[in-house]
Amino acid sequence: MVKEDMMSNLFLIKKLILLSFFFTFSSYAAIENVKLPKGFKLSLYADVSGARSLALAPDGTLFVGNRGGDKVYAVLDTNKDYKADKVITLAKGLRMPNGVAFRNGNLYVAEVSRIIVFENILSNLKENATFKDLGVKFPEDGHHGWKYIAFSPEGKLIVPVGAPCNICESSEKYAGIYEVDLKTKKVTTLARGVRNTVGFDWHPETGSLWFTDNGRDMLGDDIPPEEINVLKKTGQHFGYPYCHAGTIKDPKFGDDTSCSKYSGPIHKLPAHVAPLGIQFYTGKMFPESFKNGAFIAEHGSWNRSTPDGYRITFVSTNGDKTKKSFEFLGGLLEGRRKKARPVDFEVLPDGSLLFSDDYKGKVYRITYKDPSQ
Repeated sequence: MVKEDMMSNLFLIKKLILLSFFFTFSSYAAIENVKLPKGFKLSLYADVSGARSLALAPDGTLFVGNRGGDKVYAVLDTNKDYKADKVITLAKGLRMPNGVAFRNGNLYVAEVSRIIVFENILSNLKENATFKDLGVKFPEDGHHGWKYIAFSPEGKLIVPVGAPCNICESSEKYAGIYEVDLKTKKVTTLARGVRNTVGFDWHPETGSLWFTDNGRDMLGDDIPPEEINVLKKTGQHFGYPYCHAGTIKDPKFGDDTSCSKYSGPIHKLPAHVAPLGIQFYTGKMFPESFKNGAFIAEHGSWNRSTPDGYRITFVSTNGDKTKKSFEFLGGLLEGRRKKARPVDFEVLPDGSLLFSDDYKGKVYRITYKDPSQ
């Protein structure tokens, strides 16, 4: 009887060890059957529920926003092995805290109608960290109310406000991109006619603001194209709700206008692929052909009869013009089965690329090694 109990206990211990190994391995397993160019590799960096916008601090702390939930996170790789080993819930009970931005030691988080600030955050990485309201108000509408935020090279906080509808005429506080001066709290309109941008970045050579824009729905599977736009001067109007993708008049609001009045996109993507994050590559790990080109996260369609998107596209640039584009990361959609929905990017100091996936709640890392070496 004693011998049988010992054998049973040994069996149970072995089983627990195997299960522990399985779950440890599974937690860092990448997406199956992913498609990347030769030499590139995908690995799991972190598990973060509903991971959306990303912001990287100089010490490597990764801040992660959330649209579907109410939390904002700090992700730490304490042993510097490029696999996160700690996730801290900095705050909860927030309203769509999608956007995150880091500057001068402070973390800025965008809710629907306000920006909150976690001061000196790297010294206060703890559950339920203290924050304050920046004191700048935005509309309360939930429709396209979640925000991506980032700091301009001049140190101004850039905040978009989406249209409060699929297609409608609205006041000037909607469908635009705005600049917030942190010292004076003054809000300046940078762009109008922007239906819903959830990602932007500054071209490393020209300094121009490039942004994605999600086109309207309910005009069929293939109209209108999604847009990549460039803001070259304050006050540009990009057409919404009157013209889409530079040339397509809206059937309800575009009859009495000319699309030539508005700024058109510098690059078009297929309809409904939902481009979100855009990131210029300035790292040194990837081949030279990637330098100053843009990665674009195509989050994927929700209302197309045949799903499209669910990939990362790369677009090479020549100044404020695009040259060519190709699918950089594919294999995230098999038939109608989704395996991931890319959202946002950060480039780590070693030149590897992080991207978030709010479908599975992951942050992935892409690395490159010359296959000839």
